[in-house]
Amino acid sequence: MATPKKGASKEIEVGDIVSKSEQFIEKHKQRIIYCIAGIAIVVAGIFGTYYGYLIPKEKQAAITIFKGEQYFARDSFALALHGNQADYPGFLSIIDDYGTSSSANLAKAYAGICYFRMGDPENALKLLKGFKGKDKMISPAVIGLIGDCHVNAGRFKEAIPYFEKAANKADNEVLGPVFLKKAGLVYEELKEYNNAVKVYTTIKEKYFNSEEAASIDKYIIRASELAKN
Repeated sequence: MATPKKGASKEIEVGDIVSKSEQFIEKHKQRIIYCIAGIAIVVAGIFGTYYGYLIPKEKQAAITIFKGEQYFARDSFALALHGNQADYPGFLSIIDDYGTSSSANLAKAYAGICYFRMGDPENALKLLKGFKGKDKMISPAVIGLIGDCHVNAGRFKEAIPYFEKAANKADNEVLGPVFLKKAGLVYEELKEYNNAVKVYTTIKEKYFNSEEAASIDKYIIRASELAKN
């Protein structure tokens, strides 16, 4: 049997951490779009109730962002970001042109995801950190993606608080265990094996019906053995 190259396991683990977010985005892309659109509708409804009509700029921003959502759904991230030079200006222009609107806020989430999928974690970070939300799906996903950006940039220690915050904010079996597992993998990268065992055990005990819990024992065993060395 060939001896594994030094550092190979680390590359595999880091790839596992980041790929989890890419898989989540791909698997739940339509849900992300619908949830973000739903937030916009709620906000628009609040404006409509309070003022008696939709603020024109808010309404125009909502119309403009719709084309970007279509490009996003087709994985046309560059077009979604920068526009098509015709009838759609791009998420970045929406942020600049409609800065105080809810659509501009949502465009930050979209744009951050686009940059992340295009391999630009630094620009992704700038946009994702500007997004404000309180829901149990999109907001935790954005927070977790900030953690992924730090992982991609090699800043493992900075990633952990975002993964743990995302898990706590979601507090459900869809996202909670995903981000806890990411935190555990990063703890292992940092050789903080006892902390890795703690988050893996939380997955086993709190999210026992989740997909991650089905295979979490091997991670607990591995981290526990490494903690002894």
